[in-house]
Amino acid sequence: MAGIKHQENTLEATKTQKPKPPSMYSVLIFNDDYTPMEFVVEVLERFFNKNREQATQIMLQVHTKGSGICGIYPLDIAETKVSQVLDLAQEQGHPLQCNMQEI
Repeated sequence: MAGIKHQENTLEATKTQKPKPPSMYSVLIFNDDYTPMEFVVEVLERFFNKNREQATQIMLQVHTKGSGICGIYPLDIAETKVSQVLDLAQEQGHPLQCNMQEI
């Protein structure tokens, strides 16, 4: 009987605990002296669903401040976006760097 009571208490505790929200990650791109600005804008439009104006603003921030946030995502999506950016940059012969940081 004691075992059953313990299970009931565990079940009640589980019902009242709220699930922890997933960790979120900022995806960033970094300035370099070789990647064309237009390519950075293309990446932002293609992989981060930015319009031309938003993409241009982020690209200018990358150019002037050294880095820019492309978006904030859960881990699996952030990893996918970083991989997509790096794969396209390599395919196109650009040294563009992209990574993610937990926030």
